[in-house]
Amino acid sequence: MRTPIALTMLVLMSACGGRTAPPPEPAAPAGPPSVEAAQVIERPVNVTLSMPGQLDPFENVAVYPKVTGFLKTIAVDRGSRVREGETIATLEAPELTAQRAEAESKMQAANAQLAATRAKADADASTYDRLKGASATPGAVAGNDLLVAQKTVDADRSQIAAAEQTAEAARQALRSVSDMEAYLKVVAPFDAIVTERNVHPGALVGPGGGANATPMLRLVKSDRLRLVVPVPEAYAGDVARGASVTFTVPAYPGQKFSGTIARVADAIDVKTRTMAIELDVVNRDGRLASGTFCQVEWPVRRTAPSLFVPSASVASTTDRTFVIRIKDNKTEWIDVKTGLTSGSLVEVFGALRQGDVIAARGTDEIKPGTQVRVKEPRTT
Repeated sequence: MRTPIALTMLVLMSACGGRTAPPPEPAAPAGPPSVEAAQVIERPVNVTLSMPGQLDPFENVAVYPKVTGFLKTIAVDRGSRVREGETIATLEAPELTAQRAEAESKMQAANAQLAATRAKADADASTYDRLKGASATPGAVAGNDLLVAQKTVDADRSQIAAAEQTAEAARQALRSVSDMEAYLKVVAPFDAIVTERNVHPGALVGPGGGANATPMLRLVKSDRLRLVVPVPEAYAGDVARGASVTFTVPAYPGQKFSGTIARVADAIDVKTRTMAIELDVVNRDGRLASGTFCQVEWPVRRTAPSLFVPSASVASTTDRTFVIRIKDNKTEWIDVKTGLTSGSLVEVFGALRQGDVIAARGTDEIKPGTQVRVKEPRTT
């Protein structure tokens, strides 16, 4: 005898076996993907970039003596400040004393020879005048004697000219030796500070023998400096001569100094692809030292406005850099080159125009020709 529970289960099982499960409803077709968009904007380029620079002395000279001699005295050392024309060292050269004595002797001999030649010329001229006067009386003077006297006077004139040239050459030789003796005093060529001293009294010194020769002293002009900035060629256009540029140095953190753009090389260094630009820096208080490394706040300007897009809009693959432009709800890749960065924006160069709608986030996952649904573009 079956229990009521078993009968009930049999009835339910029979009922279930007689019906089939309804088929699943088909999924609704997916729409085009939604893309957040931005706009290409046009604005003037006015960006300040941080660039390295170096302070160089406005004038820098290695001091060599003009003659060879022994260093007698030296009045300066590293860090000394000198004035233009100030004697900073003296030399002694005994051979110059002998050369001077010889030159004086030769000049005296030349002057004596000149005096003797002039005296003889005066005597011969007097003789000629007397013979010429006597020749007025017929038969008093032979014609040949008068002719000889005249030729003697002409020869004396030539000897006087030669003696004068010899005397002048002797005077020039003596003056040359005197000038060389003046070179025994080494003077400062301009107001400067001594940054290098390599000799001491008693040392044998002489004129510079080439680039590897060691100078006696090195002088630099410190009240005015050159700030040399190697500007990359992409930013070297439209440099405004006379513009003021600020910079900082490690020795004075938090302080800013300024210089004026004075000289532009107008040539690109092919090794570094930079152009050297010099600024004049006034340094009357001497706080800034030559050779100091600087961080320069370099202004970059362009003659015409540039196009900017959000930095995230620029995508890169192994062979191209592009932004995704959306036109008629379809995507296309536009190749671009990037330039300056201004905040969250980056300068781009390519087949774009102001107001073009682009994807706010560039990615190679969105292929060209993809149908998309554009979110409201945001103006950057």
